[in-house]
Parts: sequence; structure tokens; C-alpha cells
Amino acid sequence: MELQYFLLLAAALFCIGIYGLVTSRNAIRVLMSIELLLNAVTLNLMAFSNYLDPMVIRGQVFTVFVITIAAAESAVGLAIVLSIYRNRDTVDMEQFNLLKW
Repeated sequence: MELQYFLLLAAALFCIGIYGLVTSRNAIRVLMSIELLLNAVTLNLMAFSNYLDPMVIRGQVFTVFVITIAAAESAVGLAIVLSIYRNRDTVDMEQFNLLKW
């Protein structure tokens, strides 16, 4: 397949992630939107790595690092959301004012 198809798919994923990040008030939906953004980035890494030099696996190695960081981010974010849900009984982003002075 050509590089343009992968880039269009990654751009569509990125735009959906940005839209979900900007318009959502639900914390779980915000975390899912961030995951979509990271998946678009990993798709770009894989596509450009395969396009530039198919024999070298640099893009795949960076993709594994991005997936690892995304998993850690999801675990920490979900732990924070669950902790706030226990105290506030909501996952609405506008209700999260625990860290304000």
C-alpha cells in the first residue's frame, strides 16, 4: 500500500482524537481520545519507517515505546479518575476542582 493511505488514516484518527478531547466532558472519554492521538502517532511512525527503509526497524522500536508509555498513562489516568469518582461520585471534567488553590 502507498504511504498516503496510512497518512490519511492517521490524520483521521488524530482529528477524531482532537475532537473527542475538546468536546468531551467525561474523563474516560478524554483518556480514550488521548489513546486515539497516540495511536495516530504510532501509525505515522510505522508508515514512515516502512516507507523510508523497510529493512530497518527504528519506527517499530519507537512504536513499542509509545505503546508502553500510553499504557502507563492510561493506568495512571484511570487510577486518578477512579480516585476522584470515589470522592465526588462523578466523572465530569468540570467537577474536578480538587487541585485548585
